[in-house]
Amino acid sequence: MAKDQKKYPAEFREYVCKLIHLDGRKLVDVSSELDISYSTLQKWIGAYRKKQNQIEKEKQSPYLTASEYKELYEAEKAKKLELEEENDILKKAMHIFTQEKK
Repeated sequence: MAKDQKKYPAEFREYVCKLIHLDGRKLVDVSSELDISYSTLQKWIGAYRKKQNQIEKEKQSPYLTASEYKELYEAEKAKKLELEEENDILKKAMHIFTQEKK
């Protein structure tokens, strides 16, 4: 039975997983088109998703680098200045509209 099993290259397995995971193709359809067993595709997809989750977790570092912190600080500073300008404009407008007409 082990001799009947086909060996597929890693690139091919990744391509098939992307067809299913990213393109939204159905396992049943891909299985019949490529003549690969359904259970084999399920194993490939499970391994692919686990690998993608691991990559995603590695991207999300709990610590910020100095440049990331500086970018966040600058963005917050710009937002604060923009909000202060908007508040000043609204205060002036409120003052103009609340004055009595003489």
